[in-house]
Amino acid sequence: MTTETLTRPPVEPATDSRPRPSKWIWAWLYAGASAVAALLLVVVGYLGAGVTSGHVDWPELLTESEWSPANSVYGGLAMIYGTAVVCALALVIAVPVSWGAAVALSEYLPPRLARPLRMCVELLAAVPSIVYGLIGIMVVRPVIARIADVPGGDSLLAAGIVLAVMIIPTVVAVSVDALAAVPDRVREAAYSLGLTRREVIRSAVLPLARSGMRAGVLLGLARALGEAIAVFLVVGRADGRLPTTFGEFFDSLSHPGQTLTTKLAGPEPVLAGTSGPYFAAICGLGLVLLAFVAAITVWGTRGRTRDATAERSPKFRGMSRMRLQRDRLAMTLRLGALLLPSALLIGMLALLVTRGSSAFNPSFWFTSAAGAAGGGVRDQIVGTTLLIATTGILALPLGFGAGILIGVHASERTARVLQTFTVVLGGAPTILLGLAGFVILSTTMGWGRSWLAGAIVLVPVVVPVIALTTSARVRSIPPELTESAMSLGLTRAQYVRSVVVPYTWPATITGLLLGLARAAGETAPLLFTATVFFGAPTVPSGIVESPVQALPTHIFTLSQDSGDPQAVAQAWGSAMVLVLITAVLLSAAVALRNRFEGERWTT
Repeated sequence: MTTETLTRPPVEPATDSRPRPSKWIWAWLYAGASAVAALLLVVVGYLGAGVTSGHVDWPELLTESEWSPANSVYGGLAMIYGTAVVCALALVIAVPVSWGAAVALSEYLPPRLARPLRMCVELLAAVPSIVYGLIGIMVVRPVIARIADVPGGDSLLAAGIVLAVMIIPTVVAVSVDALAAVPDRVREAAYSLGLTRREVIRSAVLPLARSGMRAGVLLGLARALGEAIAVFLVVGRADGRLPTTFGEFFDSLSHPGQTLTTKLAGPEPVLAGTSGPYFAAICGLGLVLLAFVAAITVWGTRGRTRDATAERSPKFRGMSRMRLQRDRLAMTLRLGALLLPSALLIGMLALLVTRGSSAFNPSFWFTSAAGAAGGGVRDQIVGTTLLIATTGILALPLGFGAGILIGVHASERTARVLQTFTVVLGGAPTILLGLAGFVILSTTMGWGRSWLAGAIVLVPVVVPVIALTTSARVRSIPPELTESAMSLGLTRAQYVRSVVVPYTWPATITGLLLGLARAAGETAPLLFTATVFFGAPTVPSGIVESPVQALPTHIFTLSQDSGDPQAVAQAWGSAMVLVLITAVLLSAAVALRNRFEGERWTT
């Protein structure tokens, strides 16, 4: 009896299952990086043209504290000092809290608790900067006035506290993404050595996530350096305040001051005209601010040339009991850091609900504004939604392409240069973006007030956030995943399309929602390019001379009339509407991100 071996006839591989050529990938990536460089060059070119329009005494601008246009004295040292102090205070408060909260979300809590708590922290990003300014006026200033016995409470410390609260959600969101990208097998290998959870986090997890967590701090710093409206409302805007002794330094924290952004966001850029030494000095301050951002970025990224995957051997001190006690203490502190942002969100929502109760009246949403402080905000809601949607459509492909190019294709030196450009663009004061857009789009191109011009000037606000979160995620791709893709014969472009894009997409969604949440509350750029307080149609019919009404500028205008109770109530109601709209968009983006996240690729 013979047995026959059944064999399957060879089947030719389906040609349509082979990876398709992806030559368009490089055009897309280079277009994103070129857009970042072009946007930065536009801002720098505007400032450079302003500097050359008049004589700038750079030694005086950088070393003199007095600012007196009437006497032709333009010293910016006190503003540079105020900017450095406010940003340092914000980072000292925000970074430990944010990193502790991120570690608690990623390493201590189960997913069923971590996701809603992370959502609460990210909802802080939905609070517009103008609302932070209002809260700073009502809450932070009175506390400082009472503690420091300073009338009014306007101070550098108040500005630092407001900025710290503003940058916490950015640092937390990006840091959680960086921690989530660490392979689970790294944690398992560390636990198998008998390490406690604190030691696993310190010795195995943080070295791999450090690059992404630094990116979160840089993003937060970029927002702190570029913020104008919230600081404008609480810093006091006092020129020439420069301490000379250590005691005066501590005393200056509780007194009014001035920063570079508040000087640029004030009335002086308009009063200075478009040429002459006054305008040149104002533009010189803008260049100083951009140089400040660039220097901090280079300093913050200086340690990335080392191998990020190198793991340190933990050094144990003391007995096992002390190790466990330190572990419990670290867990308590990190969980406590997570409670602080949640408490801030609850407090802000309580304040908005009590002050902005008119937002819960349906007629407030669906009727047009009437008079100076009456009616509803229907037209402002439509205008804000149009601006946010257009900005997201323009910014997403540019930021995504730039981030992938920085993380994958660029050399180490080129990547650092592009990253520096990106952070500098993110730190550019939005008032400069508005002024540049006014000169280029509204005046030179003849668009006038245009909704599209407003969306375009908001693109530089969103693109850096998307690019930096994406590039940080790219750098966390496990080497074996890259090696496996290359061993299959994929070209570099096919690797980007089939591996890098799906892997980085959740972090990109995070960057997009953070960027749009910030753009939704921007006021300064829209004042010059896109919005009017009243008289604009609900839906624009064209591009040229087609302004819209938007919630941020509506709130800003109403908040200037603090003596009118109806205007104040209308401002808080509008702020509540803006927060709700941004929160809905944020929730939708988080749900979309969680859907794309799925199971970790790195398990």
